[in-house]
Formats: sequence, structure tokens, C-alpha cells
Amino acid sequence: MSFIAIDADLASAAEEELDRACDLSWRDLSGIIPWGDSYEGVTPGGRDAVFERNYLWAGPPRGDICVEVFVHLPRDFEQGARRTRLIHR
Repeated sequence: MSFIAIDADLASAAEEELDRACDLSWRDLSGIIPWGDSYEGVTPGGRDAVFERNYLWAGPPRGDICVEVFVHLPRDFEQGARRTRLIHR
């Protein structure tokens, strides 16, 4: 395991996950909103973590999509990193 501080490691993992979550186009996502999932993975620093993604309408349906990512340590919802980004219509 790397000696990256926990907060920095979780933030880095959240940024990477948000980039991947936003690889999908508005058109691809618009048919499945609202939707979310989670999985267990490993952070850049080698820590076990839970990665959660949510895709929600940012306002009225069929408009912009809000992508939310939350990465946290297993069984520890208090220590985590949350990131959001819009996919514009």
C-alpha cells in the first residue's frame, strides 16, 4: 500500500471514478435515469473502498444530468470523498 494520506487517496479515487462515470453520453444515459450502483474496488493508494455512482436529473426530466460519485472506506460512511458533475443536454 502507498503512503498517500487517506483523504487524498479517496479524493483521487473519486476524481478518477467521476471521469469514468462521465464517459457515457447524455443520449446513452437519458434512458436509464434515475440510476445508481456501487461496487467494491481499490483506490490509487491501494486501499479497499466502496465506489458509488448516481445519475439523476439536475432539474426537470430530459434536461441536464447530474453525476454523483462517492468513494468511502468499507463500513465507514463518514470518511469519504464526494464529487459531482453535469452532463449537459
